[in-house]
Amino acid sequence: MPKIEPFEKYSDRYDEWFENHSDIYHAEVEAIRQLMPFPQGKGLEVGVGSGKFAVPLGIKIGVEPSENMAVKAERQGIQVFRHIAEKLPFSDCEFDVVLMVTTICFVDDIFKSFTEAFRVLKTNGCIIVGFIDKDSKLGKEYNSRRNTSVFYKDATFFSTQEVVYYLMEAGFRDLLFKQTLIPDEPQEIIFDGFGKGSFIAIKGLK
Repeated sequence: MPKIEPFEKYSDRYDEWFENHSDIYHAEVEAIRQLMPFPQGKGLEVGVGSGKFAVPLGIKIGVEPSENMAVKAERQGIQVFRHIAEKLPFSDCEFDVVLMVTTICFVDDIFKSFTEAFRVLKTNGCIIVGFIDKDSKLGKEYNSRRNTSVFYKDATFFSTQEVVYYLMEAGFRDLLFKQTLIPDEPQEIIFDGFGKGSFIAIKGLK
């Protein structure tokens, strides 16, 4: 079952986090933006939430199992399908880019989620996955506080190496990395690669 209960109950609190941590939010958006294809083509965000990433990144279609979050995204002009990452309601080879941001920690099956993304992507289309690395400073903090967190108590965190493994097993190739939220660096700094930043964005080609 998708882990939607906290998002149904606390959707307003979810949006407030982005307002209260706008510097972190903008750094994450920019890290993903640097990996977006140009021209972008037809995009899909899986786990679109209330549209916090789809809207600034110009993605018009989303999948979201939480009704309260889906309604919020629709108010932002996004067409939202009430489905889960492991069973997307689209034809093969339909999209140029599939985005998944802070979604993989809430899915039931990360590998199935990636294989579904692979299926709906066109040849040479790309997936972009954004997440908090469980081995990073912030990832360790989130994990240590998970029992008291409304949103993360049922989450499963992954390391960058684990995400890479599942992406490659699903068939993705030519992976590129961006990292931000780097200790002792300005919040907005974005580097290539991984291993220093807490927020990692990975792009893989079909």
